[in-house]
Formats: sequence, C-alpha cells, structure tokens
Amino acid sequence: MSASKASQHPIRTSAETHQVFNQPAPLEQYNAYNGDAVLRYWVNQFGGSWGDAALSEFGQGIGHHLQLAGFLANKHLPEFQSHDRFGNRIDQVDYHPAYHQLMEHAIEQGHCSLPWTDKRKGAHVVRGALAFLHNHADPGSGCPLTMTFASVPAISVQPDVAERWLPKVVARHYDGANKPWFEKKGLTIGMAMTEKQGGSDVRVNSTVAEPVEQAGAGKLYSLVGHKWFCSAPMCDGFLVLAQANSKLSCFLVPRWREDGSKNPMHIQRLKNKLGNKSNASSEIEFRGAHGWLLGEEGRGINTIIQMVALTRYDCMLGSSALMAQAAKEAIWHTSGRNVFGKNLHQQPLMINVLADLALEAEAALAISLRIAYALDHSDDPHQAALIRSATAIGKYWICKRAVQHTYEAMECLGGVGYVEENIVCRLYREAPVNAIWEGSGNVQCLDLLRVLNKEPDTLKALINELEQARGKLPLFDRKLDSLLAELAEQQDIEIRARQLMEQLALLWQAATLQVYGEQWIAEAFVSARLSDKQYHQYGTLDKSIDASAIVERVMKGLAG
Repeated sequence: MSASKASQHPIRTSAETHQVFNQPAPLEQYNAYNGDAVLRYWVNQFGGSWGDAALSEFGQGIGHHLQLAGFLANKHLPEFQSHDRFGNRIDQVDYHPAYHQLMEHAIEQGHCSLPWTDKRKGAHVVRGALAFLHNHADPGSGCPLTMTFASVPAISVQPDVAERWLPKVVARHYDGANKPWFEKKGLTIGMAMTEKQGGSDVRVNSTVAEPVEQAGAGKLYSLVGHKWFCSAPMCDGFLVLAQANSKLSCFLVPRWREDGSKNPMHIQRLKNKLGNKSNASSEIEFRGAHGWLLGEEGRGINTIIQMVALTRYDCMLGSSALMAQAAKEAIWHTSGRNVFGKNLHQQPLMINVLADLALEAEAALAISLRIAYALDHSDDPHQAALIRSATAIGKYWICKRAVQHTYEAMECLGGVGYVEENIVCRLYREAPVNAIWEGSGNVQCLDLLRVLNKEPDTLKALINELEQARGKLPLFDRKLDSLLAELAEQQDIEIRARQLMEQLALLWQAATLQVYGEQWIAEAFVSARLSDKQYHQYGTLDKSIDASAIVERVMKGLAG
C-alpha cells in the first residue's frame, strides 16, 4: 500500500472505544427528607410536622456526605483486636472513621433520645422518621442506635442504676473511644441474650449470675457463661439475661468495671454475616463479668421485653426504609433509561412493577408510623393495647416482604444493580436480618397468639383499628368479615397462625391507608392486595390502577 493510500485510512490507536450513554446519574446529592413526599405525608398525618426543620437538616446530611460514609463503612469492615502488642487483653473492635461519622450524626440529632427528652406528642413519629432516614445511609449502624434507644425503659426499671446511666444514654453526644463508661459524656447500649442451645428460647439460657456481695435489685453480680450473638460489642453497656438462683434475670453489664479495669467480657470472634456488614456482631464469654441486676431476680423476661418491643418496632421501620429506598432507586434509575425505543417510564409493564413496589413501601411505612403514633399516645389504653398486638404483625409481614421487594428493585436496575458499587445490592443483602433478629416469623406468630389469648383487650383494640375502615370499600369489608370468622375458630389456630398473620397484616395496612391516607392510594392497595385474583410477583396491578400516577408521585419529590 502506498503512503498516500495509508494516510486515507489511519490506524486507531486510542483505547477509547465508546461513550457512556443511556445510563442515568446516581441518586445522590439530594435531601432525603424533602425529596420524599410519602414520608413527609405520613409524618404530618401522625403529628410530627413540628419536626420538619430538624428532619430536613437530617435528610440533607443523609442525601449528601453520609451516603459516602455508608459505602465506606460497608467496605472497610470492623476488625477485632483481642490483645494489644504487649499481650494485654483488650477485646477491641476497630471501625472505619466513616462508621463513627454515621453514629455521631444520628446521636447528635436525637435518634436515640428524642422521645425520652422531648415530651411533645409526635416525638416518636419524628424519631421514627430519623431512624427511617438513617437507614438510607447505613442500616448496619442503625443496630446500636436502635438498642440504645430501646434500652431506656428496661434500665428505668432500676432507679438507682438509671440515675447513673440514663443521663448519658440519652445525651446527644457520641464517644466511640474504648474507655470506661463513667469517663464519657454519652453512652451506647447493646444486648446479649441468644445462646447456642436456645436461640429464641431464652428460658434455657445457661449463663449463671451470682452476687458479688449482696443479692437483690440493683446489686452487682458476677456472670459466667457464653452468648452466641452479641451485636455491637463496643457499646458501653449491655442488657444480658442470666440465671440468678435458677431464675432468669436481667443485668446491665458494662465493658469496664467501677475500678477502671476491663470487665472480663471476652470476645471470641466476630460473625461473618450475609449483610449488616458495617455493624460488628460477636460471640462472647463472660468470665466473672460484673453486672447490675435490673429489677428482682426472676423478672428478666418482663424487664428485657420492654427493650425487645421497641427493637421489634425498629425492625419494622428498618425494613420499611429498605423498601422505600429500593423503590426510589428503581424509579430514579429507570427514569433515565431507554429500552426498545422508549424510556422505561413509557413502558407499561415496567411502570406496573415500579408502582407495585412504591405501593408496598408506602403501606409498610404507614403502619410503622401508626405504631409511632400509638407510642406517642401510650397513656391511652386503646393505643397501648394496639402496640402489644400490632407490632408482632408489622414485624412479621414487613420484614418478610422486604426480601422479595429489594430483589425486585434490583432487577429493575439490571446488571448494574447486582454490583457492590450500587446501593440496591446492599439493600438486598440487608433485608433478611430484620426478619431474623428479635424473633423470627414463627416467634412473632406465637407471640401474637399468646397476647391475644391472655390479653383480650389487645384483640379488641386490633379489631377496632380494622373496623374504622369499614364502609369505605366493599372488598375490604368482605375480607374483614372473613378474617373475623377465622379468628373466632380456635381449632388448629397454631397451624393457621401464618395464614391469620398475613390476613391481619394486609387488612391493617389497608385500613391504615383508608383511614389516614390518600383515598386513591388506599383503593389501589385494596384492589392489589385483597382481590380474590391473587398473584405472587410484583408488577401484577390491575389495569384500573393508575400506576403512572403512583410512580410520578415518588419521582416528583426526587426530581424536585
């Protein structure tokens, strides 16, 4: 080939083979509260609008720098150091600075303390929204935040211990240093109940507690035994169940003793978990660890159940947040994608899936904040009774639905959603933990049956809640009548417990949307979830439902 001909066809030497197009910008650098019209609606509906300014400030941080902190905390995992370089036992878990950044932001804004320090009605609703938003940055660090918040009623059982500990537990100050609790301005609280042989059956716990000097409420005991799961082992104190005089009792066990020496609470290893990566979970041994008895010996279940009730509620909030974020990510991503010659928001089948995801997420949030409203009004016997029954229903249903929901959202993103750089991947891995932690599905079913059997007022409160929606939609009324008939039939009720739980959950969500929500959303939910024609996948909404309007309702806030 001559030189003149070669010059007409130059050889490509650049490594650039393509331009990136047909890929949307990531959902970031936005205000996670202001951009969530659904969350703002339900906060306002349940009396939390006075917290809008604080929630907006919190949401600004979540949607900006704390998004990066969440990724870093999940990439650089906690590391366990059993001894220092001189051979001293230290039992220290080292976290990436991003983890401490997440904890500090949440605690300083009242995530753990707001309802205990601000007595205005709606404080639980505002705090619930804080917890919901924090999950958008990192669900893992939400675990110690939840336990710290939920520990307050249990510690309050013992006034002399509470006097020393609670001012620091509810302080808006985070100190992640490994030093004695009495040298800190702010404290975090964990829990350790689960043992290998018992799991959810804590009554067979084998950890033993003996008085150091005197027995009795508020006295120091020495604990010997093991715990198969102790989450967030760098907390400053832990609520622990142990046998005192062969009676299951509850103790507050600090990481440091009163004399400044390390309490012999030895970490054996950190758990290698499917999700919840930023949060360390550990297996521990008590080798004469000191702890204060909370309440009387033998009252351990009664004491710690006050903490468990609130952590179960936070499981509802956490899974609701996972679904809301998954739906928003799917809706945002598909808005910037063209497939088969059309934008995905012009594809009817995709819009059906997205609307179904958004509908599910809103129903989960609605009943979660309905419980927050009940907590704000727990001096009302009806509200208190509703908390005792409905929390088990919400935890069972929402936490199970989150797994399939986050997967479906991931599928909307396609392959890009299946890589760790995308937050939807983390949401999917995170989803199972709330269904397992604080009592799996069967435990929630059995707890509900026990409460309904032993406390008739709880069943009455639950039915009254559902009856408020009667007369609005005939399909709902028919399904409610069917449920009431099934509840009246006691034979084989334990075998049917999951069937009843599912019906209760769907009817409660439908009732909440009808009584407190926007009517067109309630009608869509009833049609989608209570119809006799049932499907098992998302994206099966009836053609009568305005799926585009549901998606636009979410998208408008994100784009605005």
